[in-house]
Amino acid sequence: MTSTLRHEGAPRSGGEATGPGRIASPAEGRPGRWLALAVLVLAVLLVAVDATVLGLATPYISEDLKPSGTQLLWIGDVYSFVIAGLLVSMGSLGDRIGRKRILLGGATAFGLVSVLNAYAATPSMMILARALLGVAGATLMPATLALIRNIFHEPRERSLAVGIWGATASAGTAIGPIVGGFLLEHFWWGSVFLINVPVMVVLVLVGIRTLPESRNPRPGPWDLASVVMSLVGMIGVVYAVKEAAAEGFTWPGAAAGALGALALHGFVRRQLTLPAPLLDMRLFRRRGFSGAVLADLLTVLGMSGLVFFLSQFLQLVQGRHPFEAGLAELPAAVGAVAAGLVAGTAARRFSVRAVVAGGLAAVGLALAALTVVDRSTGYPLIGAALLVVGVGAGLSFTVTADVILSSVPKDQAGAASAVSETAYELGAALGIALLGSIVTGVYRGFTGPAGTPAAAHESLGGAVEVASRMPSGTGRELLASAREAFVGGLALATGVGAAVLLATAVAAWFLLRGQRLEGSS
Repeated sequence: MTSTLRHEGAPRSGGEATGPGRIASPAEGRPGRWLALAVLVLAVLLVAVDATVLGLATPYISEDLKPSGTQLLWIGDVYSFVIAGLLVSMGSLGDRIGRKRILLGGATAFGLVSVLNAYAATPSMMILARALLGVAGATLMPATLALIRNIFHEPRERSLAVGIWGATASAGTAIGPIVGGFLLEHFWWGSVFLINVPVMVVLVLVGIRTLPESRNPRPGPWDLASVVMSLVGMIGVVYAVKEAAAEGFTWPGAAAGALGALALHGFVRRQLTLPAPLLDMRLFRRRGFSGAVLADLLTVLGMSGLVFFLSQFLQLVQGRHPFEAGLAELPAAVGAVAAGLVAGTAARRFSVRAVVAGGLAAVGLALAALTVVDRSTGYPLIGAALLVVGVGAGLSFTVTADVILSSVPKDQAGAASAVSETAYELGAALGIALLGSIVTGVYRGFTGPAGTPAAAHESLGGAVEVASRMPSGTGRELLASAREAFVGGLALATGVGAAVLLATAVAAWFLLRGQRLEGSS
C-alpha cells in the first residue's frame, strides 16, 4: 500500500500518455500492459515447449536422417549449448539496442529457423538449424523478463506478472510432451517445429502494437571480446559437464572445461575493468541478488534427476504410453501455475525467505517421498508428490525472479534476467551430469542373463530393445533386472536431489534474510 500511495498525485517523468494532457503514473500502469504480457508469455511458452518436444521426436529424426551417434548427441545438445553461451550477451544487447527490438527480431528468426529445423534433410543441416534456433531462443527469455520489469511499475502488479511468466514457462514444459506426442502420432516429425511459425507470427504482429521499447539510456559499447569470452566460457563448461556425465573423464572434456573456466575468469576480470561492462559484476555484491541466483541454480540442479528420468520411469518401467506419460506429469505444471500466481502475495504477507525456503523444503520432501517408488507404485503417490514439487518450485522460482528484477536498476534488467536464465541452464547441465551419472552408474551394474549384449547396459531403452529380440522368458528376466537397477539408480539420485533441495532451503533462509519485495508494507 505504501508504494501505491507514494506514486499517487503529480505526474512523474517517464510516464505513459493516456490522453490529452494526462500522463499515467507508474502506479496506474501502462495502458494495454496485460495484453503486452500475453505477448511476452507467448514467447516464453514457445521456448519452453520447444525445449521438450525434441526428445520425443528424436527416434523419428534418427530413423529418417540416419545420424551417427555423435551427430545425434549434437542434435540434442547444441540448442542448450548455444542458449547457455549467449544468454548474458543477448540480455546485455537488449539493454543497449532495445528489448522490444531484440525480442521481435529474435521471434521472427525463431519462426524462420523452425522451418529450417522441420525440413532439415541431413544430420549436419539439423545440427546447424538447432544451433541457429538456440541463437534466436537466447534473445527471447531475458527480453521477456526485462520488459516485464519496465512495463509493470507497481510492485504488486509486477509480482503477479512475474508469476504468470513463470507459470507459463512451467506449463510449457508439461504441454510440450502432450502436444508433441499428439503431433507425432498424426503427422511427421517436422510438425513439432512448424507449430512455432503461426504462434510467432501472432506474437510479432501483436507485439509491434502493444510492446513498449525500453533500453539503457547510457549503454556504452557492446564489447565483442566479452561476448566471445562469455560464449566460449559457458559452452566449454556446459560441454565438459555433459561429457563427464556421458563418458566419465575424457581429455577432450577436461580440455573444454579448462578452456571454459579460463574464459569465464577472463570475462569476470574484464567486466571489472570496463567502464560499461557487458555484465555489471557489482550486482553480485547484493546479497538478495546473489542468494536468489544461487537458489535457482541449486534448485534446478537438485530437480534435474527427477525431470530428466521421470518420463523414462513412467514409460519404460511402468509401461505407460508417451501421451499417457505426458498427462501423468501434469500435476507438477498445475501446481507451479497455481503457486506462481499467489507467490508474490504470499511473500509480502509472510516474507521472501519464508516462501522461498518453504517452497524448496516442500520440493525436497516430495523428492524424498519419491525415493520409494517402484514398478507397482500407484499413481496417487506419484501424482501427489509431483503436485507438491510443482507448488514448491512455483513459489520459489517466482519469488526469486521478482527479487532478481527488483534488486537492479531498470536499465540493467536485461543483463540481470540473463544471469537468472544462465543459472537455470547451468543448474540443469550440472544436475543432469551429477545425478544422471548416479542413475547410469547404478543401472550399468545390473546382472542380466548369460549372454546379455552390452547395449542392454547402456540404457533402459537399450535393454527394452534387446529384450524384444530374445526368447520371452530370457527377455522378461533381463527386463526385470534392468528395471530394478534403473529404479534403484533413480531412487538414489532422487534422494541426493532431496538433500540438495533441503540444504538449499536452509541456505536461502539465511541468504535472503531481511529481503523484501517492493511494495511490502
